[in-house]
Amino acid sequence: MTKTEKADPSGRLSVVATATDNIHVVSLNGEIDHTTGNTLRQALAVPDVTCPRIVADMRRVTFMDSSGINILIAAHHALTSVGGWLRLAGATTAVMRTIGIVGLDSIIDCHETLRQALDS
Repeated sequence: MTKTEKADPSGRLSVVATATDNIHVVSLNGEIDHTTGNTLRQALAVPDVTCPRIVADMRRVTFMDSSGINILIAAHHALTSVGGWLRLAGATTAVMRTIGIVGLDSIIDCHETLRQALDS
């Protein structure tokens, strides 16, 4: 298992990236908006592997606007275009409401827990 940490200069979003069973787990903490989007974009960049698989652990995301939605969609397309996938795990009720309103949950697999996202 590997671990890296990145933080947005504004201090509003931090990322801890780990890997387990060839799945990259990106644990997010804070707000996702236009000021923190670059941090999320970098965390979800397509890894240099044959079949990149990423789970975004969103348990500690307190807010997400359309910037985050657009970044997640772009990452989903980039990953699926090379045979990989993106899954979201543990989104809070507020964040899940945003995801549901825009229909992102019909594009990207969303799971209640990190374990479910890793196992499905």
